Amino acid sequence: MPRAGLDAAVVTAAAAGLADENGLAQLSMSTVADRLGVKPPSLYKHVAGLPDLTRRIAALAAAELTDELADATRGHTGREALVAAARTVRRYVQQHPGRYAATTGSRPADADDPLATALDRSLSAFVTVLRDYGLDPADEVHALRMLRSMLHGFATLEVSGGFQLGTDVDESFTWMIDFLDQGLRARASGGSGRAVGGNGRAVVDGGGAAAR
Repeated sequence: MPRAGLDAAVVTAAAAGLADENGLAQLSMSTVADRLGVKPPSLYKHVAGLPDLTRRIAALAAAELTDELADATRGHTGREALVAAARTVRRYVQQHPGRYAATTGSRPADADDPLATALDRSLSAFVTVLRDYGLDPADEVHALRMLRSMLHGFATLEVSGGFQLGTDVDESFTWMIDFLDQGLRARASGGSGRAVGGNGRAVVDGGGAAAR
């Protein structure tokens, strides 16, 4: 008989909290059961196992972050929206490192998996931030990948202690946002479909948007 008040959402919330406290790698069905005061077999009435639970944590994190991005960027455009989104991602990863880590590498089990919807919504939030820059449609996916990669990389390196040099990290964060903003503006205003290669010469851009 399932314990009263225990369901998939309660199990997921408990697991997400443990992941934030101890790290996602330390999460197990046993530790979640201990947190909830039940035996591990009781959890399998609500989740299929650790991979399923990890996907549920990822869906929770993606949904939470998307909601926070929507709140933070509402009423803002251009650089203001970019700044708000960047600060939101950084703050969320600082506050929820374990559950955010679940979003890296988690893949929806099928099209009906809540994780699929959550990830699509999170992508849409970033697309909205970029829209006001007026990029060529052929550049939009490239810009989206760049934005997500830079924000993800900065935030995850920071929480893992990856920044050891003496320069102020907040200044580096501002420098990154300035770089992104100026680069997006330059790309949009250029409109040539060309980029500068590593050797300093102009090279033809790859063209159409690729799949995610």
